Amino acid sequence: MKKINNPYAPLEGYNCFGCSPHNTLGLQMEFYEDGEYILSSWKPKEHLAGYGNILHGGIQSTLLDEIASWVVYVKVKTAGVTATLNVKYKSTVFTDKGNLTVRARLKDQNKRFATIHADILDAEQKVCAEAEVKYFLFPEEIAKRRYNYPGIEKFYDE
Repeated sequence: MKKINNPYAPLEGYNCFGCSPHNTLGLQMEFYEDGEYILSSWKPKEHLAGYGNILHGGIQSTLLDEIASWVVYVKVKTAGVTATLNVKYKSTVFTDKGNLTVRARLKDQNKRFATIHADILDAEQKVCAEAEVKYFLFPEEIAKRRYNYPGIEKFYDE
Protein backbone atom coordinates (compact mmCIF):
# COMPACT_ATOMS: atom_id res chain seq x y z
CA MET A 1 0.00 0.00 0.00
CA LYS A 2 1.34 3.39 -1.04
CA LYS A 3 0.58 6.74 0.62
CA ILE A 4 -0.85 9.41 -1.68
CA ASN A 5 0.20 12.97 -0.91
CA ASN A 6 -2.31 15.79 -0.99
CA PRO A 7 -0.57 18.32 -3.25
CA TYR A 8 -3.40 20.82 -2.75
CA ALA A 9 -2.86 21.12 1.03
CA PRO A 10 -0.17 23.85 0.79
CA LEU A 11 -2.28 26.07 -1.51
CA GLU A 12 -3.54 29.26 0.09
CA GLY A 13 -7.28 29.16 0.66
CA TYR A 14 -7.51 25.39 0.15
CA ASN A 15 -10.32 24.29 2.46
CA CYS A 16 -11.91 21.24 0.80
CA PHE A 17 -14.58 19.74 3.06
CA GLY A 18 -13.53 16.23 2.03
CA CYS A 19 -9.75 16.24 2.11
CA SER A 20 -8.21 19.44 3.45
CA PRO A 21 -6.16 18.65 6.54
CA HIS A 22 -6.74 22.28 7.63
CA ASN A 23 -10.55 22.18 7.62
CA THR A 24 -11.31 21.27 11.24
CA LEU A 25 -15.02 20.87 10.47
CA GLY A 26 -14.35 18.74 7.39
CA LEU A 27 -13.69 15.06 6.85
CA GLN A 28 -9.88 15.39 6.59
CA MET A 29 -9.58 12.24 4.49
CA GLU A 30 -6.18 10.78 3.63
CA PHE A 31 -5.60 8.37 0.76
CA TYR A 32 -3.59 5.30 -0.16
CA GLU A 33 -3.19 3.31 -3.35
CA ASP A 34 -3.45 -0.47 -3.17
CA GLY A 35 -3.42 -2.06 -6.61
CA GLU A 36 -6.51 -0.94 -8.50
CA TYR A 37 -8.04 0.67 -5.38
CA ILE A 38 -7.75 4.06 -3.75
CA LEU A 39 -8.41 3.63 -0.01
CA SER A 40 -9.05 5.81 3.00
CA SER A 41 -9.31 4.70 6.61
CA TRP A 42 -11.63 7.20 8.24
CA LYS A 43 -12.91 7.66 11.78
CA PRO A 44 -16.42 9.14 11.93
CA LYS A 45 -16.84 12.23 14.08
CA GLU A 46 -19.83 12.40 16.43
CA HIS A 47 -21.01 15.76 15.08
CA LEU A 48 -21.57 14.16 11.65
CA ALA A 49 -24.38 11.94 12.91
CA GLY A 50 -27.88 12.22 11.53
CA TYR A 51 -29.88 10.39 14.17
CA GLY A 52 -28.32 9.10 17.38
CA ASN A 53 -25.00 7.47 16.54
CA ILE A 54 -25.77 6.88 12.84
CA LEU A 55 -23.55 8.59 10.27
CA HIS A 56 -25.61 11.03 8.21
CA GLY A 57 -26.41 9.75 4.71
CA GLY A 58 -25.21 12.99 3.14
CA ILE A 59 -21.81 12.51 4.78
CA GLN A 60 -21.70 8.95 3.43
CA SER A 61 -22.39 10.33 -0.05
CA THR A 62 -19.64 12.89 0.41
CA LEU A 63 -17.15 10.19 1.43
CA LEU A 64 -18.00 8.19 -1.70
CA ASP A 65 -17.80 11.22 -3.99
CA GLU A 66 -14.52 12.41 -2.47
CA ILE A 67 -12.71 9.11 -2.89
CA ALA A 68 -13.99 8.90 -6.46
CA SER A 69 -12.36 12.25 -7.19
CA TRP A 70 -9.05 10.86 -5.99
CA VAL A 71 -9.43 7.94 -8.40
CA VAL A 72 -9.69 10.58 -11.13
CA TYR A 73 -6.57 12.39 -9.87
CA VAL A 74 -4.42 9.29 -9.47
CA LYS A 75 -5.74 6.60 -11.83
CA VAL A 76 -7.03 8.80 -14.67
CA LYS A 77 -4.31 11.42 -14.10
CA THR A 78 -6.44 14.51 -14.49
CA ALA A 79 -9.23 16.41 -12.73
CA GLY A 80 -12.96 16.34 -13.27
CA VAL A 81 -16.34 17.08 -11.75
CA THR A 82 -19.12 14.78 -10.61
CA ALA A 83 -21.71 14.18 -13.32
CA THR A 84 -23.79 11.59 -11.42
CA LEU A 85 -23.63 9.95 -8.01
CA ASN A 86 -25.92 6.98 -7.38
CA VAL A 87 -25.71 5.72 -3.80
CA LYS A 88 -27.17 2.54 -2.35
CA TYR A 89 -27.36 2.47 1.44
CA LYS A 90 -27.09 -1.18 2.41
CA SER A 91 -26.52 -1.20 6.17
CA THR A 92 -26.34 1.27 9.04
CA VAL A 93 -23.05 3.11 9.47
CA PHE A 94 -22.37 4.00 13.09
CA THR A 95 -20.22 6.88 14.32
CA ASP A 96 -19.01 4.98 17.39
CA LYS A 97 -18.03 1.51 16.13
CA GLY A 98 -14.54 2.04 14.79
CA ASN A 99 -12.86 3.22 11.64
CA LEU A 100 -14.48 2.89 8.25
CA THR A 101 -12.72 1.89 5.05
CA VAL A 102 -13.72 3.97 2.06
CA ARG A 103 -12.46 2.56 -1.23
CA ALA A 104 -12.93 3.11 -4.93
CA ARG A 105 -11.74 1.77 -8.26
CA LEU A 106 -12.01 2.81 -11.87
CA LYS A 107 -14.60 0.72 -13.72
CA ASP A 108 -14.60 2.36 -17.11
CA GLN A 109 -13.17 5.37 -18.87
CA ASN A 110 -13.47 7.10 -22.20
CA LYS A 111 -12.27 10.49 -23.37
CA ARG A 112 -14.99 12.46 -21.56
CA PHE A 113 -16.14 10.33 -18.62
CA ALA A 114 -14.86 7.97 -15.95
CA THR A 115 -17.14 5.53 -14.11
CA ILE A 116 -16.00 4.68 -10.61
CA HIS A 117 -17.31 2.14 -8.10
CA ALA A 118 -16.93 3.25 -4.48
CA ASP A 119 -17.98 1.72 -1.20
CA ILE A 120 -17.88 2.19 2.56
CA LEU A 121 -17.00 -0.77 4.76
CA ASP A 122 -17.48 -0.86 8.52
CA ALA A 123 -14.85 -2.03 11.03
CA GLU A 124 -15.82 -5.67 10.30
CA GLN A 125 -15.38 -5.04 6.54
CA LYS A 126 -19.10 -5.29 5.80
CA VAL A 127 -20.20 -3.11 2.85
CA CYS A 128 -22.58 -0.50 4.27
CA ALA A 129 -22.94 1.83 1.29
CA GLU A 130 -21.86 1.76 -2.33
CA ALA A 131 -22.00 4.13 -5.24
CA GLU A 132 -21.51 4.36 -8.93
CA VAL A 133 -19.97 7.73 -9.66
CA LYS A 134 -19.61 9.19 -13.11
CA TYR A 135 -17.06 11.97 -13.48
CA PHE A 136 -16.82 14.40 -16.36
CA LEU A 137 -13.10 14.54 -17.19
CA PHE A 138 -11.10 17.60 -18.13
CA PRO A 139 -8.22 17.20 -20.57
CA GLU A 140 -5.01 17.31 -18.49
CA GLU A 141 -3.93 20.67 -19.97
CA ILE A 142 -7.21 22.28 -18.90
CA ALA A 143 -7.10 20.54 -15.51
CA LYS A 144 -3.65 22.04 -14.92
CA ARG A 145 -4.47 25.52 -16.21
CA ARG A 146 -7.93 26.03 -14.67
CA TYR A 147 -8.24 23.61 -11.76
CA ASN A 148 -4.75 23.46 -10.21
CA TYR A 149 -4.18 19.82 -11.16
CA PRO A 150 -0.46 19.48 -10.38
CA GLY A 151 0.34 16.38 -12.45
CA ILE A 152 0.49 12.79 -11.23
CA GLU A 153 4.07 13.02 -9.95
CA LYS A 154 3.01 15.45 -7.16
CA PHE A 155 0.81 12.82 -5.51
CA TYR A 156 3.79 10.62 -4.58
CA ASP A 157 7.10 11.00 -2.82
CA GLU A 158 10.11 10.56 -5.08
